[in-house]
Amino acid sequence: MIRLLTVLCFGLLMEAVGVVLLSKGIKEIGDMAQVDLGELLRLVGRGATNRNILLGVAFEAGFFGCLLFLMSHGDVSFIWPLTALSFVLTTLAAKLFLHEHVSGLRWCGVLLIILGAGVITYTEKVKGDAKKTAAAPVMP
Repeated sequence: MIRLLTVLCFGLLMEAVGVVLLSKGIKEIGDMAQVDLGELLRLVGRGATNRNILLGVAFEAGFFGCLLFLMSHGDVSFIWPLTALSFVLTTLAAKLFLHEHVSGLRWCGVLLIILGAGVITYTEKVKGDAKKTAAAPVMP
């Protein structure tokens, strides 16, 4: 369980860094001046050579690798909901590194995500305790 949580935390950190880098890169390449194929190709070309976008994609790929490992070693009903914690780290990263304004209502949403992740983690602990109790020999 500790190994899964360690990989999860590492993956969530990679996700938050990746999203922040992608956001920075997208803002650097700018908006479409007009909607046509030439402009789209120009933006794709700028994006394909933008350092922040390339690093962001690499970090997102690392997160995906962690996710594949986690799902192959744990219950999807446990792992997948915990990936919502990436919203918490991403919100913190956006506040700290992109200097975005995060309203009190958004922080309330972040708190709800944390509470939900706590409930999911608790259910995994209860499940583990139930397995130990069921496996223990019964004394006559």
